[in-house]
Amino acid sequence: MNFTRWSARLPGTQRRAAARTEHSASPAPRGDSPLPAARAEHPTGPAATALAALAVNDTLDRVPALVALLHGPDHHLLYVNGAWTTAFGDRTPGGPARATLPELDDLSLLPLLDQVLRSAKPRTVKSRKAPDGRSYTFTCTPLAIPGTDHDGGHDKGVMIFATDVTDHAEAAERLRAGERSQRETAVTLQRSLLPQELEEPDDLRVAATYHPGGTETAVGGDWYDVITLGGGRTALVIGDVMGRGVRAAAVMGQLRTAVRAYARLDLPPHEILQLLDGLATEIDANQIATCAYAVHDPNEGTLVHASAGHLPILVRDEDGTVHRAAEPIGPPLGTGGWLHTSGTVPLAPGSTAVFYTDGLVERRGEDIDEGVSALERALAGATGTPQVVCDRLIRTAGVTADHDDDVAVLVLQHPARTGPDGELFRNAALELLGGVEAAPRARAFASGVLASWRFPPDLHDLGVLAASELVANSLQHGTPPMRLRLRRTDRRLIIEVTDGDDHLPRRRRAEPADEAGRGIAIVATIATAWGARRTPGGGKAVWCEFTLPTT
Repeated sequence: MNFTRWSARLPGTQRRAAARTEHSASPAPRGDSPLPAARAEHPTGPAATALAALAVNDTLDRVPALVALLHGPDHHLLYVNGAWTTAFGDRTPGGPARATLPELDDLSLLPLLDQVLRSAKPRTVKSRKAPDGRSYTFTCTPLAIPGTDHDGGHDKGVMIFATDVTDHAEAAERLRAGERSQRETAVTLQRSLLPQELEEPDDLRVAATYHPGGTETAVGGDWYDVITLGGGRTALVIGDVMGRGVRAAAVMGQLRTAVRAYARLDLPPHEILQLLDGLATEIDANQIATCAYAVHDPNEGTLVHASAGHLPILVRDEDGTVHRAAEPIGPPLGTGGWLHTSGTVPLAPGSTAVFYTDGLVERRGEDIDEGVSALERALAGATGTPQVVCDRLIRTAGVTADHDDDVAVLVLQHPARTGPDGELFRNAALELLGGVEAAPRARAFASGVLASWRFPPDLHDLGVLAASELVANSLQHGTPPMRLRLRRTDRRLIIEVTDGDDHLPRRRRAEPADEAGRGIAIVATIATAWGARRTPGGGKAVWCEFTLPTT
């Protein structure tokens, strides 16, 4: 496009102004172009002559980038180069941009042109997808256009310079798609390693939630679990593997599996953490994780807990008072060389306990203790089912889909049962002093209790037999003090005998000539499940349970 043909399309006043610009003696390097003179030192000699002979608009027609020149408050079109017409079709100069360059409206660039005119500062928008299906980066630069106002002076204009970045945009999209795929893989792995359904203890109501971080390519290694130990006891665990991605999720899966295996040993919480610490070191010496492990015992109304660098468990009493089960806390798993210890916190009927990972309370620029305090305040006013409490804590903490860290929350409640529901949960205990009268006394006690609980005759007889065998085993192999405890829930009958000897019984095959060794075998045969554990003060507890018939 040469200057003569371009200027012929202008109104008379602008055409005359353009003609004056063409014949001006100014040595501006932009020659007869409608563009303003460049701000550079003017060359002299043959170079100046050659440069003046170049028509800038003819040069711009050969530029692969898209160029358009607009002027005035309505952005009237003065010029588009050949690359622009190739991309969007022929454009007729003279009209406002909204009519002559509809692609600018499609790209939402018209407000940007107004900003450039007002501020007299260039603006750039990156990688906008145009109607032709390609992506461009647009730079809008303010210019003083000579000869475009009615007096032949300078008018404010804007030059649009668009660079085709389609290849870069497609490469970036492929990268984002790959990151999304990796993240989806990690999230799928993470969720598959978490419990698909929480176990439902008789005495507790539980709920949990997991939110993967939304601003990173990969998720982290947060996990939780609920494990019924038998005898009415329940283990609750939450942990967080440091780091992100498939590796963190895989380590989390190994630790969670190990926790379930170790929990079956029914060890105290601090011993579970000792075992996990050694395992974490073997899995990856450079990988550390935090973990809180607790055991709820409905007979004692307590939560025995231990922590490996994890945030404190929060407990809300029935009256709304919230306190932290903050001590003792040892170093994270994988550090080695530390002897963890267990602590105890009351969990009476009507209480709620919350386990959580740092994504719920940690915020940039804030001390994490402030986040824990905010969570305490939120828990103090949280009522309803565990799932309702869980959701409320998530909302109060501001966790959304684009939260920058993984969040895991586990909520448990020890409900206060009254009325008919309370009749389904009963306890009875008998202190055994030893001697020849202990066994018949225990049988009579068990028979009376089970009769008062209105069990059917077959379950009554099995319960009395199991109680008799467990007491006989304790009298023969244990030491005082001894206790027989019977407990019923809405789902099962639990019989437990404790004594002062910490030697755990094991099931063995008794030979025909043996006079002993058949008690545990009998209990294992008639009961739904049985087990034994060492008690914190020394000694052991041997238990069995029967599943109640459904009505």
